[in-house]
Amino acid sequence: MLYPVYVHLGDKDHAHGVTIPDFPGCFSAADDWQDLPKMIQEAIELWCEGQYLTLPKPSELEDLVNNTEYTEGVWLLIDVDISKLDTKPIRSITSSNCLSSRCSSVAASSSFSSTSKADLGRQSTLTLQSP
Repeated sequence: MLYPVYVHLGDKDHAHGVTIPDFPGCFSAADDWQDLPKMIQEAIELWCEGQYLTLPKPSELEDLVNNTEYTEGVWLLIDVDISKLDTKPIRSITSSNCLSSRCSSVAASSSFSSTSKADLGRQSTLTLQSP
């Protein structure tokens, strides 16, 4: 999916900074232009990791070009591989081994996946992840 990104031009002493307006607070940087797509993809993957969200629709570039927050840089359209974005949260709980075993059984018979790790034989940490 093509997302607009704003590149704050770097120089020999500073990296090119990147602002990704459709992902608030998501930034990246790279010393070389050819590294920008990889770094932007990684930044968006980290921004999405473990959050339960619907991906934002890409903004119209025409709307962003006239925004006075973005001056002295350039706009790029970056093809973000949305198949790599993790937007499903993982929840971990600590419980007795008995309860953890029962939860694992329920998860196994449903569309959830689970992992369980025993802690000193009395408690377990159970992680459930939705499909």
